Amino acid sequence: MAATSNQPLNQALALSYLTLAYQQLSQWDAADRAITRSLNLLATAPDSAQKLAVSAQVHNTLGGLQFARGQTQAALETWQTAAKLYRQTGDESRYVNALLNQVQAQQSLGYYQPARRTLATLEQRLPQQSRPVQVLGYQRLGQTYRLLGDLELAQSHLQTALELAQREGLATGAILLGLANTAQGRGDWLGAIALYQQAEQSQAADIRLKARLNRLSLLAQHDPEAAQPLAATLPGELAEMPPGRGQIYAYINAAQSLLQLKTPTEIETAAQLLAHAIQQSMALQDTRAEAYARGYLGHAYEVSQQWREAQQLTEQALTLARSLNAADIAYQWQWQMGRLLNQQGQRAAALPAYRAAFTTLQSLKQDLVAVSDDLQFSFRDSVEPVYRELVDLLLQPESQAGLPSSPPPHPPTSPSLPSDSLAEARSVIEALQIAELNNFFRTACLEGQQVALEAVSQSTTGVIYPIILPDRLEIIASLPGQPLRQYTSPVPQAELEQTLTDWRQNLERRFTAPEGRALGQQLYRWLIAPMQAALAETHPQTLVFVLDGALRNTSMAALYDGERYLVEDYAIALSPGLQLLGPRPLQATRMAALLAGLTEARHGFSALTNVKDEIQTIQALLDSRVLFDERFTTTALTQKIAQTELPIVHLATHAQYSSNLQDTFILAWDRPIPVDELSLLLSAGDQIRVEPIELLVLSACETATGGNRAALGLAGLSLQAGARSTLASLWNLDDASGAYFIRQFYQALAQPGTTKAEALRQAQLALLQHPDYRHPIYWSAYVLVGNWL
Repeated sequence: MAATSNQPLNQALALSYLTLAYQQLSQWDAADRAITRSLNLLATAPDSAQKLAVSAQVHNTLGGLQFARGQTQAALETWQTAAKLYRQTGDESRYVNALLNQVQAQQSLGYYQPARRTLATLEQRLPQQSRPVQVLGYQRLGQTYRLLGDLELAQSHLQTALELAQREGLATGAILLGLANTAQGRGDWLGAIALYQQAEQSQAADIRLKARLNRLSLLAQHDPEAAQPLAATLPGELAEMPPGRGQIYAYINAAQSLLQLKTPTEIETAAQLLAHAIQQSMALQDTRAEAYARGYLGHAYEVSQQWREAQQLTEQALTLARSLNAADIAYQWQWQMGRLLNQQGQRAAALPAYRAAFTTLQSLKQDLVAVSDDLQFSFRDSVEPVYRELVDLLLQPESQAGLPSSPPPHPPTSPSLPSDSLAEARSVIEALQIAELNNFFRTACLEGQQVALEAVSQSTTGVIYPIILPDRLEIIASLPGQPLRQYTSPVPQAELEQTLTDWRQNLERRFTAPEGRALGQQLYRWLIAPMQAALAETHPQTLVFVLDGALRNTSMAALYDGERYLVEDYAIALSPGLQLLGPRPLQATRMAALLAGLTEARHGFSALTNVKDEIQTIQALLDSRVLFDERFTTTALTQKIAQTELPIVHLATHAQYSSNLQDTFILAWDRPIPVDELSLLLSAGDQIRVEPIELLVLSACETATGGNRAALGLAGLSLQAGARSTLASLWNLDDASGAYFIRQFYQALAQPGTTKAEALRQAQLALLQHPDYRHPIYWSAYVLVGNWL
């Protein structure tokens, strides 16, 4: 009797194994029939412990089939069912495997925060698993943390997986591939190439091929000549792959790299690969893959300037993306359509396409936080240009759109476009600021707010948006009592960025070179001179700069007109965007501070010998609570912030902001505190405090290497810390000038009616007028970010 009752279950299990065999052979219809019969047999079997176990196995197989066919959402839901069933049976190792499968689906769908929660469950259970399961688990943990932007954790988990695999004699190819991808994420492309070459020695054909695809992608960007041999051999290798989802995305990935090489041969090969991808995706009924393949084939025609075919394919890809409600795909083809029309000089038609892409991007938020593994994707190449190209179009006269820009020989002194176009351009650049910071933090936690800029531009404040475009510098200015105005400086991006780099290096030297002042004057001519007459007419007391790109690394206070520095005429503040940080006056409150400082060398950082004088200077001026050296621990800082209502938090310790989130931190006695942890630490205090922190002072900051993105760390640190304003330094001096500056700043801030920006200005002027501290190295490093009032 038992044998009879078990027969349907045995048949169901056998059919699930048959499904796997058909899947390996890419016989999709046969696989569908087998798994359907298996599920039907399960439905007729009476409830029992064996039914539970077989049902778990069948659902696991079904999830794998759905994932292979591009039905990723369905696969995720099926694997979630399988995990519940495995848990009910008490089969711990298979439960962990089902969680690993879920992570894979969540990654593919861009559900990175849910993936993080699944990973937390995994991390708790992995140490109890068998070594092979541990290896796979730590590998998947590393892969997902990399996609979440936590490269340090990714490296740690992948290294653990590699050590375990080597100890047990298990395959290491997939782990080496993950380590190579992590090295690429860190910007170490040569290290990544070496690791990809190691992964290419794997016994697994799919790992070898992925490593070669990724190496081709890197070489196409950094060493096109070295990419040529690989580009010639890879298409043949792709053709030998078993048909299915893996082959489709391999075709698309290879085509993306070939299109970067932009030679006629590579473009033709890319088009052929994409045609194969379209055929395969149609056979699989994988609409998502087909939308990608048709869109990239449209891009191939765009590169070869075959506009009609490019537009047809782009429209087809967009229709498919819309049918799926796949906004993450749709915006790419809306943007591509805008590019195609603009390159043909059709500005009026291009603008709606760009606006549609922008609107779609704004709706995505979380889905674009991370980088996809299936396809080449980066914020810098695939998101940021949508915003910048739309702004470029909005700020061009109609006659110039779609053509290489030819700015006028002299910057205009009055608006050349209607105010509504300028307002739209300003809102787009504000949205880009938010998107950049969300990408930096790998989270969509920062939300824009509606801020009436005209109300912000009171009788005393001017708000200035410099926007770096490839062929020119555009400036949108909102000055007191005036409509928005546009100014244009005809300086190419490369020249502007080189001038900024050279000037910054001069500012950090302790002697004044004629070259340094000349560079400051040149930047003044580009940034301030175009609006000089309007500034004289409107008399703002404070200039708030919403800085863009490389400008974030520089001191606006030290811009020089040949006789005076900008700070001599205006108080100056920086904002990451008024949608993020609108102005609020300093609350009428006592001047009291929580002070924390390190004087001794800790964790590889040098001693800060002048911090003691700085802390003592503030103690003499303000009611203070102090955490000094060994008392300045993470726990102590957390407790003090939660227990006291002090409006100022002053941290005189090493702080660094970098292009990498994990390298943006402040240093406590016990360890570095990463910026995201600092945010949690300070916000935990906010839950108890009546008022948030008014002012966070970081007096020993410095910018880590990392190009334009490094300065995002400062803006991000300010926002994540939850303080209304942040006073920080672009470089760390650690000399007697710091204590002198701090004394002047707090004395000025204590005067009734003095804004934070004006207090900063008065302190900078005090240094400028001091015979020992006149050089900009002493006073121009300090910047106020956020609320300037």
